[in-house]
Amino acid sequence: MPTPIEAKVKAATAYNAAADSYDDPANTFWSRFGQRTIDRIDLRAGKRVLDVCCGSGASALPAAARVGSSGYVLGVDLADRLLALARTKAYDQNLRNVEFRVGDMLDLRLPSADFDAVVCVFGIFFVPDMSAAVRALWQLVRPGGQLVITTWGPRFFEPVTTVFWDAIRETRPELYKCFNPWDRICDPPTLSELLRSGGVVRAEVVAEAGRHPIPTPEAWWSAVLGSGYRATLDQLDAQERELVRAATFDFIRASRVADVETNVVYAQATKG
Repeated sequence: MPTPIEAKVKAATAYNAAADSYDDPANTFWSRFGQRTIDRIDLRAGKRVLDVCCGSGASALPAAARVGSSGYVLGVDLADRLLALARTKAYDQNLRNVEFRVGDMLDLRLPSADFDAVVCVFGIFFVPDMSAAVRALWQLVRPGGQLVITTWGPRFFEPVTTVFWDAIRETRPELYKCFNPWDRICDPPTLSELLRSGGVVRAEVVAEAGRHPIPTPEAWWSAVLGSGYRATLDQLDAQERELVRAATFDFIRASRVADVETNVVYAQATKG
């Protein structure tokens, strides 16, 4: 397992690189699940929200719209290039109640019990000690407030993910699954146990099956370029990258893949 500093650097590097494709029109899964996470919780005007691992604002911006001008949303992420995208979208949507900062979820340096909702969408698995991350986020929730964590479920982007990793193993064996932290926690029992280990006694944890359209092989490649797969892809040279791309494209065409699995697990806990 990587050290906290190694994990932090790897995640920041991967998603700063992915920023060039993160908001590609083919990658609507970010905004879909960000919006879905916010829709599942009770956010009213005037509330204060912290969104950790906020990316380009997929959940922070819907939260800002929900809490209105009397509310406040703070989005934090390691990738400054994603935050730049988020700031642009906030400006375009005339959302002046949201702020974006570079920050580490284990070292936020924020007052305890300061937020009505603390949200972490597709981010808790980047920290080697996930229990410590849960404890840190739980401390920031006010009494009566909510901690909301969303993770990927099993079979992320299958059936093409297996082909991708098999091509990586054939091309560069040492990179096989070298960065796929989302697989660390991808089902309700595991997420429930993580919350308990972080001091959250009662939580509602719900699995939701989903699919994401892949109308063309190029749409799949946009997902690769605009997601955590970028950490592995950027370690390949041009020829190696082309071999991996060709293997996945051939599979998509031969198998007539029209969509991939995007299963999600939602957790929600209210602080007593």
